[in-house]
Amino acid sequence: MSDGRSGQRTIALQCIAGTPMSFFSDVLDPTDPYDHQLLKHVRPPDWANPKPNGPYNLVVIGAGTAGLVTAAVAAGLGARVALIERNLMGGDCLNVGCVPSKALIRASRARSDAEKSSQFGVALSGSTTQNFATVMERMRRIRSELGHVDSAQRFKELGVDVYLGEGRFISRDSIAVGETILRFSRAAICTGARAAIPAINGLDKTNFLTNESIFSLTTLPERLAVVGGGPIGCELAQAFARFGSVVTLIERESQLLPREDKDAAAVLEQQMAHDGVKFVFNATIENVVGTNGTKRIQYKTADRNHELVIDDILLAIGRVPNIEGLDLETAAVAFQRSGVTVDKYLRTTNKRIYAAGDICFPLKFTHAADAMAQLVVQNALFPHPFGLGRASTDNLLIPWCTYTDPEVAHIGITNHNVDIETFTQPLSTIDRAVIDGKEDGFVKVLVKRNTDKIVGATIVSADAGNLISEITVAMKAGVGLSTIGATIHPYPTQADALRKAAHQMRKARFSARQKALLRRFFAWQR
Repeated sequence: MSDGRSGQRTIALQCIAGTPMSFFSDVLDPTDPYDHQLLKHVRPPDWANPKPNGPYNLVVIGAGTAGLVTAAVAAGLGARVALIERNLMGGDCLNVGCVPSKALIRASRARSDAEKSSQFGVALSGSTTQNFATVMERMRRIRSELGHVDSAQRFKELGVDVYLGEGRFISRDSIAVGETILRFSRAAICTGARAAIPAINGLDKTNFLTNESIFSLTTLPERLAVVGGGPIGCELAQAFARFGSVVTLIERESQLLPREDKDAAAVLEQQMAHDGVKFVFNATIENVVGTNGTKRIQYKTADRNHELVIDDILLAIGRVPNIEGLDLETAAVAFQRSGVTVDKYLRTTNKRIYAAGDICFPLKFTHAADAMAQLVVQNALFPHPFGLGRASTDNLLIPWCTYTDPEVAHIGITNHNVDIETFTQPLSTIDRAVIDGKEDGFVKVLVKRNTDKIVGATIVSADAGNLISEITVAMKAGVGLSTIGATIHPYPTQADALRKAAHQMRKARFSARQKALLRRFFAWQR
């Protein structure tokens, strides 16, 4: 259903599993067949919470990625595990994050590829159009099909006691879910994070969008303002621009993806501009006026005041931890604005309780949450005499990727002020990239000076998220860039850029003196 103003579905409040549906009414519509199917997986209306039979080895609060992996691994090892979720099983990733956003991005890329088909000698009859409602229907279908993996029933079958409802600590070793009390030897807080809402005058009256509500749209916004130039902002700004929205991205810093390599940000900015995205950098929003129809954003750049007229606003300025309602003080668990306080072993200030994922870690990625969950299981469930065998976050090597077109992937350091050498291979020199019409981008590898030890890399390409894994494996295994150079890569692939970067290093270190000596050697051989 659409509200007739923003194209956002209006969803009547219901009761599911005895709790109000208001907290996810902007996410799922039970009247939609795909959302209905998803709800049967992630919030079954007929779910009956189990009755605890003694204490648990591990109680996990939150059924996003960190919580699901923690519970599944622990139960698979034979531990008695309880899993508590107050909203939707699967958390952000399944419901309002990775899955729906990448489905939307894929559809927008299909449209872009269709528009570029003439470059390859392929003529499509008529103009390229899309049915946005169908695009969103496909997203909901895919989400519902993947929902079984995170379902309450599946985790029950894995041996996990699943409790749907609000969980809160009532002592240092017990949690209440409604009237039910769960006692534990160990607990894990995996409640994740949500979209940050800035304190902007008038914003609360504008019916703005976040990643938690934008996937409920059924009508394409004619004019969309995206506030924030991080990964979420860039991904969705480009996608909606490719669908035909007039998109303006407002960023307070001087570049897109502020924590990324400046060269990478510049390539992405150029492509997004080509897709129709307009940019406002170094901007501060001071006021927003409007409710359900036309909205006006009043902002300042340097010493000038501006006004932007749009139909919808998407907030993408970061994430804030979900610590409310847990009664952490009761369990002697320290926390701050950034989340739950943990040490490098993911222990909180209550040594019985651990945390994993967005609730406690600065890198808020699904794969980071997965890795931390496995650390929690190792550290929480097994004895470690004299501290031996404990797993530390210090040993985590975490790449990340922004799934724009081109993708921007990174691992390791970005600081060029340390003692490193940088080897950059433009994609314009890679045959496969040229063949595919994807030559805008590069591979940049950072190595410790006078060695081949890789300390970081940035890749900008159509397939950067996959390519970065080769660098990650090399760094994890302790092999250097020369090993990648000596590895046979299939031709033609974009991965050949990694091999060529290694050859670039070898060539740069081949001194004039070495060359002169070899010339004498070859002359002697003649």
